[in-house]
Amino acid sequence: MDEDAIADLFGAFGPVAVRRMFGGLGLYADGVMFALVADGVIYLKADEAFAAELATRGAAPFSYGTKTGSHTIASYWRVPDAALDDGDDLAALARRALAAAREAAARKRPAAKAPKATGAKAGPAKPATGKRRSGAKGADKAAKTPRAPARRSGPEGGR
Repeated sequence: MDEDAIADLFGAFGPVAVRRMFGGLGLYADGVMFALVADGVIYLKADEAFAAELATRGAAPFSYGTKTGSHTIASYWRVPDAALDDGDDLAALARRALAAAREAAARKRPAAKAPKATGAKAGPAKPATGKRRSGAKGADKAAKTPRAPARRSGPEGGR
Protein backbone atom coordinates (compact mmCIF):
# COMPACT_ATOMS: atom_id res chain seq x y z
CA MET A 1 0.00 0.00 0.00
CA ASP A 2 1.46 3.37 -1.00
CA GLU A 3 0.88 6.92 0.21
CA ASP A 4 -1.59 7.73 -2.59
CA ALA A 5 -3.76 4.72 -1.73
CA ILE A 6 -3.71 5.72 1.95
CA ALA A 7 -4.67 9.31 1.08
CA ASP A 8 -7.60 7.98 -0.98
CA LEU A 9 -8.79 5.67 1.78
CA PHE A 10 -8.62 8.36 4.46
CA GLY A 11 -9.94 11.19 2.26
CA ALA A 12 -13.11 11.62 4.34
CA PHE A 13 -11.03 11.63 7.54
CA GLY A 14 -8.55 14.32 6.51
CA PRO A 15 -4.84 14.66 5.84
CA VAL A 16 -2.68 11.72 6.91
CA ALA A 17 1.12 11.81 7.10
CA VAL A 18 2.94 8.57 6.34
CA ARG A 19 6.30 7.61 7.88
CA ARG A 20 8.25 4.44 7.22
CA MET A 21 8.93 2.33 10.28
CA PHE A 22 10.09 -1.23 10.96
CA GLY A 23 9.30 -2.48 7.45
CA GLY A 24 5.81 -0.96 7.58
CA LEU A 25 4.22 2.46 7.75
CA GLY A 26 3.05 4.69 10.57
CA LEU A 27 -0.02 6.83 9.87
CA TYR A 28 -0.17 10.19 11.62
CA ALA A 29 -2.79 12.92 12.02
CA ASP A 30 -1.86 16.15 13.80
CA GLY A 31 1.53 14.64 14.68
CA VAL A 32 0.00 11.64 16.49
CA MET A 33 0.36 8.08 15.21
CA PHE A 34 -3.14 6.61 15.07
CA ALA A 35 -2.62 3.65 12.74
CA LEU A 36 0.00 1.44 11.18
CA VAL A 37 0.27 -0.53 7.97
CA ALA A 38 2.02 -3.91 7.96
CA ASP A 39 2.06 -6.26 4.98
CA GLY A 40 -0.57 -4.09 3.27
CA VAL A 41 -3.02 -4.32 6.20
CA ILE A 42 -4.18 -1.23 8.14
CA TYR A 43 -4.37 -1.45 11.93
CA LEU A 44 -5.96 1.28 14.07
CA LYS A 45 -4.89 2.34 17.56
CA ALA A 46 -7.54 1.18 20.03
CA ASP A 47 -8.32 1.52 23.70
CA GLU A 48 -10.17 -1.27 25.50
CA ALA A 49 -13.69 -0.15 24.51
CA PHE A 50 -12.77 0.53 20.88
CA ALA A 51 -10.94 -2.82 20.64
CA ALA A 52 -14.10 -4.59 21.86
CA GLU A 53 -16.16 -2.79 19.19
CA LEU A 54 -13.68 -3.74 16.47
CA ALA A 55 -13.72 -7.35 17.66
CA THR A 56 -17.52 -7.48 17.26
CA ARG A 57 -17.00 -6.34 13.67
CA GLY A 58 -14.65 -9.24 12.98
CA ALA A 59 -11.35 -7.40 13.38
CA ALA A 60 -8.29 -8.98 14.97
CA PRO A 61 -5.38 -7.44 16.88
CA PHE A 62 -2.05 -6.80 15.19
CA SER A 63 0.32 -9.73 15.45
CA TYR A 64 3.66 -10.55 13.92
CA GLY A 65 5.91 -13.56 13.85
CA THR A 66 9.43 -13.86 15.19
CA LYS A 67 11.89 -16.72 15.59
CA THR A 68 10.42 -17.41 19.03
CA GLY A 69 6.77 -17.36 17.93
CA SER A 70 3.93 -14.96 17.31
CA HIS A 71 3.53 -11.69 19.23
CA THR A 72 0.23 -9.83 19.52
CA ILE A 73 -0.06 -6.09 20.09
CA ALA A 74 -3.51 -5.56 21.59
CA SER A 75 -3.44 -1.78 21.14
CA TYR A 76 -3.68 -1.98 17.32
CA TRP A 77 -6.60 -3.66 15.56
CA ARG A 78 -7.19 -4.47 11.90
CA VAL A 79 -9.64 -2.23 10.05
CA PRO A 80 -12.86 -4.18 9.40
CA ASP A 81 -13.17 -5.12 5.72
CA ALA A 82 -16.52 -3.29 5.35
CA ALA A 83 -14.89 0.00 6.45
CA LEU A 84 -12.36 -0.22 3.61
CA ASP A 85 -15.26 0.14 1.16
CA ASP A 86 -17.04 2.92 3.09
CA GLY A 87 -15.04 6.14 3.45
CA ASP A 88 -17.38 7.62 6.06
CA ASP A 89 -17.18 4.49 8.21
CA LEU A 90 -13.38 4.44 7.93
CA ALA A 91 -13.25 8.16 8.83
CA ALA A 92 -15.36 7.53 11.95
CA LEU A 93 -13.07 4.64 12.96
CA ALA A 94 -9.98 6.75 12.29
CA ARG A 95 -11.36 9.53 14.53
CA ARG A 96 -11.86 6.98 17.32
CA ALA A 97 -8.32 5.67 16.78
CA LEU A 98 -6.89 9.19 16.87
CA ALA A 99 -8.73 9.89 20.14
CA ALA A 100 -7.35 6.63 21.61
CA ALA A 101 -3.84 7.53 20.45
CA ARG A 102 -4.05 11.00 21.98
CA GLU A 103 -5.33 9.55 25.25
CA ALA A 104 -2.51 6.99 25.34
CA ALA A 105 0.08 9.69 24.58
CA ALA A 106 -1.29 11.86 27.39
CA ARG A 107 -0.98 8.97 29.86
CA LYS A 108 2.66 8.41 28.83
CA ARG A 109 3.71 12.04 29.33
CA PRO A 110 5.24 12.49 32.77
CA ALA A 111 3.60 15.09 34.97
CA ALA A 112 5.61 18.23 35.62
CA LYS A 113 7.91 17.61 38.55
CA ALA A 114 7.93 19.98 41.49
CA PRO A 115 11.37 21.38 42.32
CA LYS A 116 13.20 19.54 45.06
CA ALA A 117 13.36 21.29 48.40
CA THR A 118 16.97 21.98 49.37
CA GLY A 119 18.70 24.22 51.84
CA ALA A 120 20.00 26.35 48.98
CA LYS A 121 18.52 29.74 48.29
CA ALA A 122 16.07 29.64 45.39
CA GLY A 123 16.62 32.09 42.60
CA PRO A 124 17.02 32.37 38.86
CA ALA A 125 19.44 29.98 37.22
CA LYS A 126 22.82 31.39 36.31
CA PRO A 127 23.59 31.51 32.59
CA ALA A 128 26.19 29.07 31.30
CA THR A 129 29.57 30.69 30.78
CA GLY A 130 31.33 27.91 28.93
CA LYS A 131 34.12 27.89 31.54
CA ARG A 132 35.22 24.71 33.22
CA ARG A 133 34.70 24.20 36.88
CA SER A 134 37.82 24.12 38.98
CA GLY A 135 37.42 20.40 39.72
CA ALA A 136 36.88 19.39 36.09
CA LYS A 137 39.38 17.25 34.17
CA GLY A 138 42.16 19.27 32.64
CA ALA A 139 41.53 22.30 34.85
CA ASP A 140 45.01 22.10 36.42
CA LYS A 141 46.66 21.79 33.00
CA ALA A 142 44.67 24.74 31.64
CA ALA A 143 45.65 26.86 34.64
CA LYS A 144 49.40 26.16 34.08
CA THR A 145 49.38 26.80 30.32
CA PRO A 146 50.32 30.43 29.55
CA ARG A 147 48.00 32.30 27.23
CA ALA A 148 49.02 34.64 24.47
CA PRO A 149 47.62 38.17 24.79
CA ALA A 150 44.54 38.83 22.69
CA ARG A 151 45.12 40.73 19.45
CA ARG A 152 43.16 43.82 18.79
CA SER A 153 42.08 44.92 15.38
CA GLY A 154 41.75 48.50 14.31
CA PRO A 155 44.11 51.48 14.55
CA GLU A 156 45.28 50.66 18.08
CA GLY A 157 45.63 46.92 17.55
CA GLY A 158 48.42 47.00 15.04
CA ARG A 159 47.00 45.87 11.73
